[in-house]
Amino acid sequence: MTRRGPIHYSAAEMTWLEANRSMIISDYHAEFVAAFGRSDVDAAHLHSLRKRKGWKVGREPGRTKGRLLKYSAAEIAWLRENCGLMIGEFHSAFCVQFGRVDISAEQLNALRKRQGWKTGRTGHFAKGAAPANKGKKMPFNAKSAATQFKKGQVPHTFRGAGHESVDEDGYVWIIIDAPNPWTGAATRRIHKHRCLWEQANGPVPEGYVLKCLDSDKLNTDPSNWEAIPMAVLPRLNGRFGRGYDTAPAELKPTIMAVAKLEHASRTRREAAR
Repeated sequence: MTRRGPIHYSAAEMTWLEANRSMIISDYHAEFVAAFGRSDVDAAHLHSLRKRKGWKVGREPGRTKGRLLKYSAAEIAWLRENCGLMIGEFHSAFCVQFGRVDISAEQLNALRKRQGWKTGRTGHFAKGAAPANKGKKMPFNAKSAATQFKKGQVPHTFRGAGHESVDEDGYVWIIIDAPNPWTGAATRRIHKHRCLWEQANGPVPEGYVLKCLDSDKLNTDPSNWEAIPMAVLPRLNGRFGRGYDTAPAELKPTIMAVAKLEHASRTRREAAR
């Protein structure tokens, strides 16, 4: 198969091709062949010519298929004037007015958006507007009625006073029947060991925390928890601590005593400065 040589165009053909460059390629080719009888030129040749010459087609960016719809000046004026209509009414009235059967409601809506024509609607409920179903009773439906909450029914997710749970750190939480000072709720959530300890010993002193003596946080008995200064905690565990929680049970009292002694000694030194 031999390679075909370059295709030549007359000055009149080039003038026509440049003047009509914005046409869809299939129409561009068909009308060029009809105008000049060039059966040796196909659509790919004309498309390549347009690219080589750098002729811009002027169509919307991102448009890859379909023909660019055209509107007359009278149609554009009507569309602008009536852009506030609901899209269904907007489309049907336009088609009746101008006899256009090649336009869809979606295309008119897209045109409206491109032109920036405001409909006056925001899609938001205006302040004080009454919903369309206000005062209307939901019609009975056996299937939906079966899953509706009944009067006095408690949801399965309800957690009332006395409910207990364990968090990811192993502490037991309990819901108590006392007002929540932060949310105003009738109940509030508290660590169970703290709740029981305060019932037996009173409020935890300021600057102190409750330490689990046997390292079993599920053991919430008040005797298993001791109020110690917060500054003692790093001496028991952590990077520079003595591994209190992992130490054998017989060593825990010694570790606790040494940590308290060190803390007391430091406190006295700081007070003497």
